[in-house]
Amino acid sequence: MKHLLRYCLPAAALALPLAAHAQNELSNFSATGRGGVINTFAQDYQALGINPANLGRAGQAKVAFSIGEFGAGLGSQTINRSVINKIIYNSDETLAAAPSAQRAELLKAFSGTDVLNVNIDVNTLALAVSLPNGLGSIAFSNRHRVVAHLDFNEKAADVLVNGKFAPSITKYYNPTTGAPQPGTAAPKVSDFLDGTNIQGAWTSEYNIGYGVQVLDKEGFKLSAGLGYRYIQGIGIVDIQASSGSLTAYNSLSPLFKAKYGTLANNPNFNLQTGGGLNAVGSGNGFDVGLAAEVGKGVRLGASFTDLGSMTWKGNVLTSNDQTLQATNSDGLSTYNIFKELGNQFNSDTKNLFTYEAAKERKASLPAKLRLGGGYRVSELFEVGLDVTLPLNKVAGNLSSSFVGLGVDYKPTNWLRLSSGFTGGAGYGKSLPLGITFVTSVWEAGVSSRDVTGYFNDKSPYTSLALGFLRFKIGGQK
Repeated sequence: MKHLLRYCLPAAALALPLAAHAQNELSNFSATGRGGVINTFAQDYQALGINPANLGRAGQAKVAFSIGEFGAGLGSQTINRSVINKIIYNSDETLAAAPSAQRAELLKAFSGTDVLNVNIDVNTLALAVSLPNGLGSIAFSNRHRVVAHLDFNEKAADVLVNGKFAPSITKYYNPTTGAPQPGTAAPKVSDFLDGTNIQGAWTSEYNIGYGVQVLDKEGFKLSAGLGYRYIQGIGIVDIQASSGSLTAYNSLSPLFKAKYGTLANNPNFNLQTGGGLNAVGSGNGFDVGLAAEVGKGVRLGASFTDLGSMTWKGNVLTSNDQTLQATNSDGLSTYNIFKELGNQFNSDTKNLFTYEAAKERKASLPAKLRLGGGYRVSELFEVGLDVTLPLNKVAGNLSSSFVGLGVDYKPTNWLRLSSGFTGGAGYGKSLPLGITFVTSVWEAGVSSRDVTGYFNDKSPYTSLALGFLRFKIGGQK
């Protein structure tokens, strides 16, 4: 666990200013400028993972491609801006010994839902081609996604901050010896951590999609589309405690340099070694959608995305519900919460619960239902409404439903401004803003999911998306 946090969460923090929802349009700078509203706006390769039926809409470019679009982010609904800044920029600052005002502040900040949401989305390469004779369009892309989501109940936050000296655990175990306290019985882990979620995942996706117009009547056009992705898993951590049950497993690439101790010798453990981005899991995902055009300007879209599953086969550890154990952790000594969080849920030291070796672990993809409606007033102005609903609670999915209103406006033929208003997905309300420079064949832009989030002390939300090499040749500009 600590190795995924060491590489993924700090990587997101160092890449700040950032932030974003756990949606794969983060690398789409124009969609980010609308707060993630994209279902009726997306064309060419941008439709991959959103609504492949948009590939069948009229007016597609003959060829569209992009290299290196990037989006990433960090936000919290419980931690204030000053603490976030210390975690990101001054994580080595020493904390006063307990009890202290610093620790009391952190305990309050780390208790609740959406304590931290971190996302990185990199579109390394994307290409779309319109086929002749009305046969639709086909698109391809490669995308890396890193996501993390943290919820802590008060007991989990107490142990994170104070370790074995946390009052929530000293009632069960002596902090000096680790021995059980006389006359007490430790609870199940699921009860102690109830409401706690620690989730992170890093995947590399190879997407292909096809869309075609299936109905062309006066005043009504209907397109259908299908998308497929082959997914390589670089690493995953998924710990969820809720309503008397515990789900906990991880599978980490050798990149993370995890130490497994005696578990590595277990015959049920598929130890994978090596370097680079060696995958420890693979899977298949599917998207299916419909897109309609009504009259001259109304657009409607509906899609199911990320249907399918992953199978993790390398370095897999799992855990079932069990009696809460003592921990060796001394709690936070600095603002480096990522290191301490790893210590609390690591597999090679004495912690709250133990892992077992496993041959493999199968997990569903973060499935979503996407609904959208839009109105294209003219070539200069378009507005859209999106609703995205998570269909499961696996690592990488939205923590709650997303709703957004987005607007594109072209005051000149070389400039497009985007904005809107969005809410949900674990980030609260936001005011996005995007600026895109447009020529007949080239687009480049920069955007933020929430311009107010840079300044908010409560619920800080910092975001940035960039793209400089998007090209469209032929067709509608």
